[in-house]
Amino acid sequence: MKHPIVPALAACLTAAAAIAQPAAPAAAPSPGEVIAAAPAADWQAIPAADILLLEFAGNRRVVLQLAPAFAPTHVANIRALVKDGWFPRHAQIVRVQENYVVQWGDPTEKAPIPAAIVARPADGYEQPGKPANFTALPWPDAYGAVVGHAGGWPVATDGQAHWLPHCPGMLGVGRNMAPDTGTGAELYVVIGHGPRHLDRNIALVGRVLEGIEHLSALPRGTAALGMYDRPEQRIPLVSARLAADLPPAEQPRFQVLVGQSLATWAGVRANRRDAFFNRPAGGADICNLMPPLRRTPQAK
Repeated sequence: MKHPIVPALAACLTAAAAIAQPAAPAAAPSPGEVIAAAPAADWQAIPAADILLLEFAGNRRVVLQLAPAFAPTHVANIRALVKDGWFPRHAQIVRVQENYVVQWGDPTEKAPIPAAIVARPADGYEQPGKPANFTALPWPDAYGAVVGHAGGWPVATDGQAHWLPHCPGMLGVGRNMAPDTGTGAELYVVIGHGPRHLDRNIALVGRVLEGIEHLSALPRGTAALGMYDRPEQRIPLVSARLAADLPPAEQPRFQVLVGQSLATWAGVRANRRDAFFNRPAGGADICNLMPPLRRTPQAK
């Protein structure tokens, strides 16, 4: 004979168990969700004077940001070369090395450099002290420096000096053997895994904002170091302009994430707990934490 209290007791125990069972934790926000929720105050405008617009043959348009705070003399040289019209007259892509760089400059290395260009600038390798408004990451860096962000840039420091790291998309200055430091007439963009061993050995002067696919998808050079050994392989640089020299309505506008939103984004990117991930990594390389960028509407 069934006792009528048994089903009722079972139902009570089931309900109690349901109440006692902790709720599954809500999924943490993804990096994309952090970016989408960032307030306007955490988006820093990139000055038009620092935006360099390049067009290579074949409608390959690349937009770069120059970094005068880290390489003032090199950046001044690049601006002077642009205003002189030197790049369209002389520069071509001469090197595309797999998992490394795309490089452009004068293939003859004989084109005269404008008189205003400073030879062998000493900057672009490192700057003294710590950068302003630097926020360090809590994870170690394989190259022996503390890394973090300052002014919307990835930065490394040893406490005595600071420098930009060689991450994908960074813009560097080609040079010959020291004491040569380059003039800015020969430039390269990192298209592979970050070659951090180049940090403080070659000047870094900026980064790609838009259009890196036009560089990274180029045919690889087959000569040593990825050089194009036949003239017909080289790709001319047909236009080089500074955004500040364009009418306001034609100036491209970009912003970079800074402030608390950048710190939150870096934390969730290094420790992914959103639905797709099973295990948070517990850290991230600075080259995986390049500050997010976005294009914004042009002025009317």
